[in-house]
Amino acid sequence: MHGKLAPNPRPFWSTLAPAGALFVCALGLFPLRAQVSLATVVDLAQRNSSTVRLAEADLKKAQAALAQTQDAYIPNFVIGSNVGYSHGFPTGQPSVGNASMQSLVFSYSQRQYMKAARAGIDAANLSLKDAREQVSQDASTTYIELDTVNRELAAASQQESFTAELVSIEQQRAEAGVDSGLDLLQARLNAAQVKLQRLHLQTRAATLANQLAVLTALPVGSILPDHASIPEIPTITAGDGPHSLPGIDSATALARSKQFQARGDDLAWRRPQIGFGAIYNYDSNELNSYSTYYKNFTPNNISFGLQINVPFFDFSLRAKAKVTAAEALRARVESEQAQRQNDVQIATLTGSLRELDALAEVADLKQQIAEAQLKAVMAELDTGNGASSGPNPQPQLSPKTEQLARIDERQKYEEALDAGLDLAKARLGLLRALGHMEDWLNELHGK
Repeated sequence: MHGKLAPNPRPFWSTLAPAGALFVCALGLFPLRAQVSLATVVDLAQRNSSTVRLAEADLKKAQAALAQTQDAYIPNFVIGSNVGYSHGFPTGQPSVGNASMQSLVFSYSQRQYMKAARAGIDAANLSLKDAREQVSQDASTTYIELDTVNRELAAASQQESFTAELVSIEQQRAEAGVDSGLDLLQARLNAAQVKLQRLHLQTRAATLANQLAVLTALPVGSILPDHASIPEIPTITAGDGPHSLPGIDSATALARSKQFQARGDDLAWRRPQIGFGAIYNYDSNELNSYSTYYKNFTPNNISFGLQINVPFFDFSLRAKAKVTAAEALRARVESEQAQRQNDVQIATLTGSLRELDALAEVADLKQQIAEAQLKAVMAELDTGNGASSGPNPQPQLSPKTEQLARIDERQKYEEALDAGLDLAKARLGLLRALGHMEDWLNELHGK
């Protein structure tokens, strides 16, 4: 028996395509979606935030500045050598080795500088806390919005299937002559509008997923919000009174630091300063002729004492004091301005919150009414409405009515979700403006 092998029309690599796809997925090139709690997202956002890291760097800088002002009272210790050859009359000190010490003993200005450094640390700590709260608010808002949009997407998909069924029903009714072509066009328009809304929600969800990825440094699309991990946002009003506001307190502490700095610079050209110094030299006469010109040459020499500086005319220090005084004034005005802006924000959010609360209530009631109407339509379709009995019989409900009721109920549900999202954003903003953000974070991590 003889046979001939025909060439395989399918390329060899095509038979390996499914296995290759599985291998790519196994490598994790396509991120897997998993439910991540809101508390986890907030923690990741705080760790990944460049704003928080910059605030941490500012805190370390402020701590180093305080150490620098305090260490001025600790004597330093420096060693060196000035070995060199000289001919004729010696022009320098012939030290083979030398050591020196110096420190600040008393200064009116230095005490003010230390107070300024401590106030700077307070400002940096408060700024770090404010940065963390801001990142927490941004992450929470984005997470809650993505959770809401995902639920709206699920409702929009259901709504799209209902509109497709409605178009099919209208097509049949138009062909049977029951409805006009205008009803069919209206059904197709509703279907196109629902599709457009779904596409808009998908774009919105993709944008929010990218924002969460930037905030948390996780792969794009890997975060699936867990609705159960979102605690209820407490309802507060401006009458509850603002707690400590880290941003404003930081500005106040910074202004206080600038004031201490300005006071220290002002005292620098008005008050004396006392310092301590000591020098030891081990001198040699091997490479020069010191013994020829100086009698009683000794190799070991030491000197120490106090140095008292009394400024009589130092216009540079006086000008520096004026500069820091202007900076202190500016910092104080900026602190007051931050407080006024926060008060305006509280008033604005309070007014908006009342309106959004009413809108959310209206949207929720509309959704409940639409749901009750859908149940009534379904009950009549299941049991019939007695169209053939009675003096004034009502027309029998059609499948078209059912689809319209379903579409309206899903639409009202999406509107209620949107209204609830706007209300949640306003409540979070007011929480932070009133200084209650820390309470929200404690409740979030305790959930």
